Amino acid sequence: MSVSRETPGHELFASLPAINRFIDILATRGIERGLLGPREGPRLWDRHVLNSAVVLPRVPQEATVADVGSGAGLPGLVWAIARPDLTVTLIEPLLRRSVFLEEVVEELGLQNVTVTRARAEDVDRRFDVVTARAVARLDRLAELCLPLVKPGGVLLAMKGRSAVQEVAMWTEALRRAGATDIVVSAYGEDASPTTVVEVHR
Repeated sequence: MSVSRETPGHELFASLPAINRFIDILATRGIERGLLGPREGPRLWDRHVLNSAVVLPRVPQEATVADVGSGAGLPGLVWAIARPDLTVTLIEPLLRRSVFLEEVVEELGLQNVTVTRARAEDVDRRFDVVTARAVARLDRLAELCLPLVKPGGVLLAMKGRSAVQEVAMWTEALRRAGATDIVVSAYGEDASPTTVVEVHR
């Protein structure tokens, strides 16, 4: 799939050739290796790439970012392509997925990305921003991700329409995990609506 200059959201990307190439890789090797379902090909731009990119205005300039359970590189690789100022670490415990991520990083020549094959709880680093997309329910996500967030940093948990109900259910668990403030925000309403639970530490 190629992204034309008329495609909504193209202006979010520092490099259209790189994001086009990433989409091509997802549509072929990503699906062939089971990182995405076989029906996701036609929906890659709207449902996955643009859905990841619309959150970027929330990410500070020159931030260090960890994408926990990165899988196919969503949102981490999308963020790295769109924002070369970011330093992105893709945290992925599964070998076949981490190998895929390493191949993509090398193929796209991304100098601002590191792939770490590990479980989140085994990573001994702190980041300005930690993100996760379709990884776990919110209480478990807080246990995994908040220890990686620097004091004053934020977890951006990309969630679905039930985010408000999930926050209400797990507020106490989030507080116990170290959350100081919890906000549900909507991004990309004119392009690809994305709900994010912002958990501050």
